[in-house]
Amino acid sequence: MGDFTDFEGVFNSFIKRILDPDLLMKIGVGLLQLAGILIVGKLLLKLGNYLIDRLFEEKTKYDQYVKRRNKTLQIVLKSALRYILYFLGGTMGLDVLGVPTTSIIAGAGVVGLAVGFGAQNLVRDVITGFFILFERQFSIGDYVKVAGIEGIVQEIGLRVTKVRNFDGDLHIIPNGKIEQVTNLSSETRRIVIDAPIDYDQNIKEAIDVLKELANELKEEFPQIKEGPTVQGVQELAGSSVNIRLVAMAEPMESWQIARIIRQRVKERFDEKGIEIPYNHMVIVNKQ
Repeated sequence: MGDFTDFEGVFNSFIKRILDPDLLMKIGVGLLQLAGILIVGKLLLKLGNYLIDRLFEEKTKYDQYVKRRNKTLQIVLKSALRYILYFLGGTMGLDVLGVPTTSIIAGAGVVGLAVGFGAQNLVRDVITGFFILFERQFSIGDYVKVAGIEGIVQEIGLRVTKVRNFDGDLHIIPNGKIEQVTNLSSETRRIVIDAPIDYDQNIKEAIDVLKELANELKEEFPQIKEGPTVQGVQELAGSSVNIRLVAMAEPMESWQIARIIRQRVKERFDEKGIEIPYNHMVIVNKQ
């Protein structure tokens, strides 16, 4: 009986404390403050993202490189803003809950110093990420060769860079591993086409046909920045005379333009009756 009386006393005391007006007021104020921090944080995030979008708003006068660079900086700034607001909101929330944030931050500094000795790679990744961004080595959408990987840049962060190759594989490369970059999107790309003709064909006639075709291609495709130029006989091969055409095209269009030129050369040679040599088999039936 005595145990039940003691329990009843403790329970009643607990209920009185919970229902204490001052405590309820503190809890209510705390919840309102946490809700306010959450709401203000979301509003600031939306406002910041809106201002960043307006800052990097695309204009028709921008070239492709500037557009890709702006897209990269836009993503990085949004990410940085998000993490800053998370940190500030978390710190303010802990203050509302009565957690001494100053001691936590001081302790984190000591722990960070100890961990820093084992996080040199992370620090190197972040520093390299800053240099990549501010030196404009490459941007999102560029076709690059980095760390033995070749493909299109999907994302650039402070720690890693994501590159997708033409097979669809996504490679996540720590920035610290990027020691040499070959940016294949920064300038025009060279296209080389060798058009083979049979040894029995008239070389001068074939060259004139190719020059006429080159002028038509230049007028038809604005992606071709220079040429195509017919340079003449490049090689006397085993079964053909190879005539070389050279052009300069926009970086990401060079492959498609090369395919189009090869197709047009074949079609024009067929139209003019110029034979292209090919391997064929003659079967002799001896009976």
